[in-house]
Order: sequence, then structure tokens, then C-alpha cells
Amino acid sequence: MPYAIILAPEAAEDLDDLKANLRAGGREGIETHLRHEPGKTSRSRIKRLRKLSQPQYRLRIGEVRVFYDVSQKNVEVLAIVLKSEAATWLAKHGKSESK
Repeated sequence: MPYAIILAPEAAEDLDDLKANLRAGGREGIETHLRHEPGKTSRSRIKRLRKLSQPQYRLRIGEVRVFYDVSQKNVEVLAIVLKSEAATWLAKHGKSESK
């Protein structure tokens, strides 16, 4: 059963702000990789983010990085940023696991 993909308002704005070619690739990549197995990590494409409770995962699509959480049958896309902005976004918005 496919996962529902939910774009946070900020992620929708991020997607709209991308250049047309990156936006098209981002939409296609989100649909391709997150619709059926969003938690299936790989060496280069999907990475589980350690020491963070949010976001849980990062999807790499060329120069674009998609940060998202997975729950039951939903994928919540939190942000879609350029590779050059990814570390800054994570430092500002990433939530550490509390121990």
C-alpha cells in the first residue's frame, strides 16, 4: 500500500522556489523514492539521520536534498533545499534526540 506524501507548507514553498529543472526532478524523485519505501536506506540516495528525532531521513536527488519524517502510512516532507544549504537548514531546524 503506497504512503501518502504530505508537503509541509515550508516544503511546498521550497519546491516552488527551485529552478524549473530542479523542481521537476524533485517532484519526480519524491514520487519515485518516497511513495512505496521511504524508510529503505541506501548508500547514496536515502539516509537515516542519526542523533536527530526530526527530520528522520534525507533523500538526495542530484543537487537537491529532501528532509522528511515517516509515520504509519504518511511521509511528511519538511524541507526541500539545495545541497549547499542543507547543513545550514539542519543546524537551524533539526531536533536532537533527547536521552
